[in-house]
Amino acid sequence: MATTALALADILDARRRMEGVATLDTPLVPSPFLSEVAGRDVFLKLEIAQATGAFKLRGAANAVALLPPETEGVTCCSTGNHGRGVAYAAAKRGLRAVICMSTLVPKAKVEGIRALGAEVCIAGKSQDEAQAESERLVREEGLTEIAPFDALPVIAGQGTIGLELMEQRPDLETVLIPLSGGGLAGGVAFALKRIKPSIRVIGITMDRGAAMHAALQAGRPAEVTEVESLADSLGGGIGVDNRYSFSLCRDCLDDVVLVTEEEIYRAMQAHYYEDRIVCEGASAVGAAALMAGKLGVVKGPLATIITGRNVDMAVYTDIVNGRDVQLGDYLLKGAAYVA
Repeated sequence: MATTALALADILDARRRMEGVATLDTPLVPSPFLSEVAGRDVFLKLEIAQATGAFKLRGAANAVALLPPETEGVTCCSTGNHGRGVAYAAAKRGLRAVICMSTLVPKAKVEGIRALGAEVCIAGKSQDEAQAESERLVREEGLTEIAPFDALPVIAGQGTIGLELMEQRPDLETVLIPLSGGGLAGGVAFALKRIKPSIRVIGITMDRGAAMHAALQAGRPAEVTEVESLADSLGGGIGVDNRYSFSLCRDCLDDVVLVTEEEIYRAMQAHYYEDRIVCEGASAVGAAALMAGKLGVVKGPLATIITGRNVDMAVYTDIVNGRDVQLGDYLLKGAAYVA
């Protein structure tokens, strides 16, 4: 297991601390369609039930709750959902929040953060540039940074999902987790493995610009070129000085599986038409891996986390209607959904 300062007690404490800000015990519902595809029971953990529409509120709520009373304001770097979580949790405490984002972040997510009362600072074309701006605000304006994934309070908050999965379905044998900076995957996998060491935990991410996958392949944090993706929430680097999330993912994940934009596109359609769920591309990567047969032989029952619903609805409408989607220089050819 990962050699970090994280303990299961931290995750249990986080759950108590988050009460009243983040939604606890989000629904775990069966997916008859994916169960038929997988040949075993498949369940969906609906983090779209959070007030901000995504799991990120958990980690943000825990981190903000731990801030000292004299804190004047907070800042963070975000691809959208972490920023929403920080903005919401900060507003609950009456704190100023400045969210730093790159130009790759969809407009819908930017406006969603502003609607929560936070300031938005667009800085550069990558998460690294947005991160640099957040660090400047810490140095020059005295704000406190709430890291998006590589901080123990945030990781502990995300890890509460693992506690709930084991309480809701202790017979789970496999869990699929969308993989980005590793705060979610590392925290949930840590909790799951501590409670049930035999459980198989698989990180799922896109095959274009996946920083954690590149780092795990290299054996150390690695830089990647960010590109536009349907799974935009999974974009961004993990930081060359990564302290916690890389080692947690390295030591707690049993495997990492990559899915294509076309596979994510079809999985988003399937969640809409079969499960009646509106979700982001990042939420659909588990279904994408299942539908594409990329998991090989998996034990069941199985769960995947539907991480967020804060999707650009114009793009989403194109997807569910089978139209083409332009992702930067890449044209993703559309196709009508067929079960």
